[in-house]
Amino acid sequence: MLRSQPFDYLVIINSYIVGILFQFRQEKQNYKLNEEKGMKVLLTGAFGNVGLSTLKELLNRDYSVRVFEAYNRKNRKIAKKFKNRIEIIWGDLRNREDVNKAVQNQDLVIHLAAIIPPLADANPELAESVNVGGTKNILDAIKEQLHKPKLIFTSSVAVYGDRRYNPMIEVSDPLAPSKGDYYAITKISAEKLIRESGVDFAIFRLTYITSIDKLNMDPLMFHMPLDTSIEICDTKDVGLALINAIKCNEVWGETFNLAGGKQCRITYREYLNDMMEIFGLGRNFLPEEGFADKDFHCGFMNTNKSQNLLKYQKHTLEDYYRDVKKRIGPKKHFMPAIKWMVRLKLLKKSESYRRHKFFRKKAGAFTVSENKLIRKILAANFNRIELLEKKIEKLEELTANSFNSEEEISNVNQIQSV
Repeated sequence: MLRSQPFDYLVIINSYIVGILFQFRQEKQNYKLNEEKGMKVLLTGAFGNVGLSTLKELLNRDYSVRVFEAYNRKNRKIAKKFKNRIEIIWGDLRNREDVNKAVQNQDLVIHLAAIIPPLADANPELAESVNVGGTKNILDAIKEQLHKPKLIFTSSVAVYGDRRYNPMIEVSDPLAPSKGDYYAITKISAEKLIRESGVDFAIFRLTYITSIDKLNMDPLMFHMPLDTSIEICDTKDVGLALINAIKCNEVWGETFNLAGGKQCRITYREYLNDMMEIFGLGRNFLPEEGFADKDFHCGFMNTNKSQNLLKYQKHTLEDYYRDVKKRIGPKKHFMPAIKWMVRLKLLKKSESYRRHKFFRKKAGAFTVSENKLIRKILAANFNRIELLEKKIEKLEELTANSFNSEEEISNVNQIQSV
């Protein structure tokens, strides 16, 4: 009986040690889970297209989310949908104090906010101040923190420029933005700032992003040549990629292409035809003269590296078409009756089509050689001539109004004299 006591003690001690080890492992596992759930993430541009997808993915994984957005009616309306689920700081990326307040005590910054085309190209000074200056403010704020948060930044396929004749895009390809693409220039400048900052970063160059909630047609659609190769990516897949990147050690200090994969590739001509057919407007709905013939961007992006690490390519082009068909529904059957009106409204947004009509009107009564010379001169001075024509039209309108006023005064005088 006495001999068995040391053995009993050993069993008790062993069980005690095993229990402590099990509890330690359990606490370590719980700590990791709580660390992810409690991780504080600042998201800029949260109420944009990609921003909303990213925000929803963050909330699905129980991250502690702080949103930094511009204060306007649209953003206030969206913010109400996330009431009590996020912290919102309203501010301006150009204001250092606003940015410092937003970045304070965060573990990670996902910087999506930017001025995008067509506004970026129409107002390059604004694009520069927000896209470059705002990014600099983010970097400065990060560096001022005792615990420096990491940075995930979204750039664009636009940095590669026009790739119609060389559509396969590698991350290592030269950055050669198209003429007049101020948005791409700001993204290149922002990337440079980030790489030279000393901050832990990951840069993702986004392709042509599609969203079922963004089916409106803006003037930018006419800037892309019809023979451009495009590779779409669903906005939900982008959000998934960015959030998967948070816990992926291999992304830091690297730059990646983000696109939908081989099942999302098509030419812009075929893509437009497919979409117009889904809308009920028919194929070849818009004339070729409505579209630019150079100086845009897009192509087929090599995404092997990003896909292997982040596993985000969940939706195909056919999936997108199917979702659009569901969203359009029976409205498609009413479109043929008003397609002429839709066509007219869309073509008014096309600078290329206005240019085409202008050339045809001005150069129609000359020989072929004279037309070539005239077209060359007009092309070089199109914007000036168009502006002058508008001023002349305005002057004619004012003159006509003046004559009408004089006639009315004369009639009044005649009546009074009678």
